[in-house]
Amino acid sequence: MAPAPSPDDLGRLADEDLLARIEGGDADAFELLYDRHARVVFSLAFRLLGDRSEAEDLAQDAFLAVWRRSASYASARGSVRTWLLGIVHNRGVDRLRRQAAAVRRQEALEWQALATAPPPDAADAAVSRVMAGAVRQGLDDLPPEQGQVISLAYFAGFTHHEISEILELPLGTVKGRMRLGLDRLRRSVGDPGLAES
Repeated sequence: MAPAPSPDDLGRLADEDLLARIEGGDADAFELLYDRHARVVFSLAFRLLGDRSEAEDLAQDAFLAVWRRSASYASARGSVRTWLLGIVHNRGVDRLRRQAAAVRRQEALEWQALATAPPPDAADAAVSRVMAGAVRQGLDDLPPEQGQVISLAYFAGFTHHEISEILELPLGTVKGRMRLGLDRLRRSVGDPGLAES
């Protein structure tokens, strides 16, 4: 039995040779292959999914596939890097398809719920219109900086962090304006639930 190669000797091996060693269960060869390609694998995963944790998960999944299926590599179909990026691409597209299918199922359930919901009560609709008018008036009466952060949060759907970036304000300032504005709005409308949002 040949002695285990030193890290320097492993470093001189081509990717194809590392795969052959990985097939035999060589963890050092796998670690070296990972070190060589992790950055580009993560980069592709991030470009596909647009989310750091999802991209990390996809990259890990791709390298796990290499560990388990290194024998499936065929040099005639391209380099090891090309093969590895193909795994990332295929698994990333599968994830995107599953996510899109889940969104479509959720939308279908929501449409079904809307279709089977009883029509709104005329009295409830009238109260809602009155409340909406009171909220609009209350927003108009707020100082502009408070109304701006509330509008960005509740009508545009931005988070506190995003509002901080958009307005180029410290996060604490955004939260303070939000808290003061909601408190004033609650008092003007007379709805204690507004301040708790």
